[in-house]
Amino acid sequence: MQTNFTAEQLADPHVATSEKILRKCVHCGFCTATCPTYVTLGNELDSPRGRIYLIKDMLENGRPADAEVVTHIDRCLSCLACTTTCPSGVDYMHLIDHARMHIEETYRRPFWNRLTRNVLAAVLPYPGRFRLALKAAALGRPFAGLLKRFKPLEPFGAMLDLAPRRLPKPSDSAKPGTHPAAGPRRGRVAILSGCAQPVLKPEINAATIRLLTRLGVEVVAPEGEVCCGSLVHHMGREAQALEAARRNVDVWLDEIERGGLDAIIITASGCGTTIKDYGFMLRLDLAYAGKAARVSALAKDVTEYLATLDLPQQEARGLTVAYHSACSMQHGQKITLAPKTLLKKAGFVVRDPAEGHLCCGSAGTYNILQPEISGKLKARKVKNIEATKPDLIATGNIGCITQIATGTQIPILHTVELLDWAYGGTKPAVLS
Repeated sequence: MQTNFTAEQLADPHVATSEKILRKCVHCGFCTATCPTYVTLGNELDSPRGRIYLIKDMLENGRPADAEVVTHIDRCLSCLACTTTCPSGVDYMHLIDHARMHIEETYRRPFWNRLTRNVLAAVLPYPGRFRLALKAAALGRPFAGLLKRFKPLEPFGAMLDLAPRRLPKPSDSAKPGTHPAAGPRRGRVAILSGCAQPVLKPEINAATIRLLTRLGVEVVAPEGEVCCGSLVHHMGREAQALEAARRNVDVWLDEIERGGLDAIIITASGCGTTIKDYGFMLRLDLAYAGKAARVSALAKDVTEYLATLDLPQQEARGLTVAYHSACSMQHGQKITLAPKTLLKKAGFVVRDPAEGHLCCGSAGTYNILQPEISGKLKARKVKNIEATKPDLIATGNIGCITQIATGTQIPILHTVELLDWAYGGTKPAVLS
């Protein structure tokens, strides 16, 4: 794609990066076939190619974002299916991230939209606040239908629909501390506690810690970790996202200095995609660029790390698992085989649903901010999963678990919960 940025514009490192990305696009349109919003809505401006045109026009002309641009950028899930499909290697992720930053800096959203986004940014990244909000949701749930009738308040109705009716008790796995290896130590890792996940499903990290320690890996939950920053990063709130990244980089580097780390284990693939991008996000911060790159290199999805431990083949369990590959796993981190290989080794029959490349509609806060599109994608995903006639569903992202669980009665678990059970742990309660 030909661009016409001025030398003055290119002096801005964000613009310079985006200009290089734009130049790689050859208008082929391969991305449209795998873009969930284009497949759902059929509007060229709701495809990656269409959004690229909008972003180019906005940045090249140095103008503030307008309502049309914001509408179509907001509809992007950041599922990154387009990057998997693109034959030209267009780095759409960093382009859309820049567009969202530009929107946040130059566009004043309508009042109710600002309120919704401010509430999400102030609550979701903080486990204590999030837990209180979910308890309060019990009082608001009867009003969900009423809220959804008033378009500006529809996201609050969506929040109430997604809120679990029963909150699990907090787990010790979310507390800072060291979990020693059982027997001779063969590795030492840190684990990201996370923000929403330990509130919604603390058993995920608890199962991870049990499994890893049984396999001889010491697991450290460091003091001072915060949200990885992905939730606010995808809302264009870059300062808040970078502050979270810096805090986590400091915490993990302190742990490296204290006892060394083989990996930083992440059990939510959305967080993994962001943490693996810390090196890019902080590239302009001279004090943190090198440190962030070091942390990104250590970040591993739990299945990515387990694949290096050569787990033994287990006897068949007679259970069929539909594996839902989260977008942040398959498109963001390019991890496709490890989770399924591990599940097969653990004795499960694994099936791939049709259209596995399409997003389930969760995408961080997307199912709250864009409930109508999200609902259509969820229905499509559930239909494809149920067509495989599985006994249960496995995936590697808490957002997907929450989203899909509201559309089917089939039990859905994190992959590591099944692996923990297969290799000596207790049977997940949802299967009992």
